[in-house]
Amino acid sequence: MNRVIINLEALEHNLRQVNRWMDDHGASWTLATKVLCGHRDTLRALRYLGVRSVADSRLSNLKAIDDALPDTEVWYLRLPHLTAVESIVTFAEVSLNSELEIIRALGEEAGRLGKTHRVIVMIELGDLREGILPGALVAFYEQIFQLDHIEVSGIGANLGCLSGTVPNVDQLMQLVLYRELLELKFGKLLPVISAGSSAVLPLLLEGRVPSAINHFRIGEAVFLGTDLVNGGVLTGMRDDAVTLHAEVVEIKEKGLVPLGETSSMTPFEALDAGAAGQPGQRGHRAIVTVGQLDTEVGGLRPVDPRHRIVGASSDLTVVNVGENAEGVAVGDTLRFRVDYAAMLRLMSNRYIDVEVEPNVEFFAEGVETEDAELGVPPALEGGENGPPPLEPAS
Repeated sequence: MNRVIINLEALEHNLRQVNRWMDDHGASWTLATKVLCGHRDTLRALRYLGVRSVADSRLSNLKAIDDALPDTEVWYLRLPHLTAVESIVTFAEVSLNSELEIIRALGEEAGRLGKTHRVIVMIELGDLREGILPGALVAFYEQIFQLDHIEVSGIGANLGCLSGTVPNVDQLMQLVLYRELLELKFGKLLPVISAGSSAVLPLLLEGRVPSAINHFRIGEAVFLGTDLVNGGVLTGMRDDAVTLHAEVVEIKEKGLVPLGETSSMTPFEALDAGAAGQPGQRGHRAIVTVGQLDTEVGGLRPVDPRHRIVGASSDLTVVNVGENAEGVAVGDTLRFRVDYAAMLRLMSNRYIDVEVEPNVEFFAEGVETEDAELGVPPALEGGENGPPPLEPAS
């Protein structure tokens, strides 16, 4: 049976570690849950862990969050689209924006629903995804400050998600200066600078993030422990919160190099040329029933360091398990760590089961016991010295 296992104890460890970093910096933060694809048991577990602010990018996931995490602040994580404005205002308190027309529509819908919708205006800093150009800031804010039912909460930026731009101190300081400019120009408070992501955490750990950067949107580092800048795992984090278990359907000793002429007729590229071996060399190969249809196979890493993925077709992946296949039999499962792309495709795949360990009820009892003994950890909203509550800019 193929399944993804989410280790709630490892997830709890990573959440608390990030929360300590945020508390030390005096920042608030929002857990980006889009990679969970609305998985209800994991969302329920987050409630027991004290998560008070989450962000997602799919409307169906927002509905799942509303059910599993009531009374939780919700951010809509991608740019709103006009056809979904009603649902966005209904299920999310905050959204990231870069188009005046859409902010106007959000305000109109918020007024119809008797709400005020909070917006963070995204600024382009070099990754070339969403964001208005800095030269358009003053004119843009001048118009949105006039909108009814819109609370302009601050400014934000995205780095690293599209072009792989490594965040640096100069870019973060630009945001700080832009906020100062806007506050002086309009005499209005913009309490939030939301510039932090998992890619900014290495800078934070080095103590190089300006103190004015007071909000982070963190996802990958919590679920996978990833150091996106330097590679490997962030200090103090665990990388075993998510594991793929794939069932072995064949184990045989074979040659490690294909026989005959090869071509580019296969639809998927070989993943590890070095795992193939030399002509004439033999070894044991295990075949598991997970393939490119299920996940980004290149983003899988065998837990057993002796195993190496050779390649994959739509439905099967071949793993070299070494000269001695002792301990690997048909019906067993091989375990793999996943990167972000692999996890995202697995979680959105209707062919793969997702389970949490331990079960949510048992886990909740353990969390409650720990809280009673050690004191409830700070809510995942920042420490006592964090930023002021969001206040209307108008």
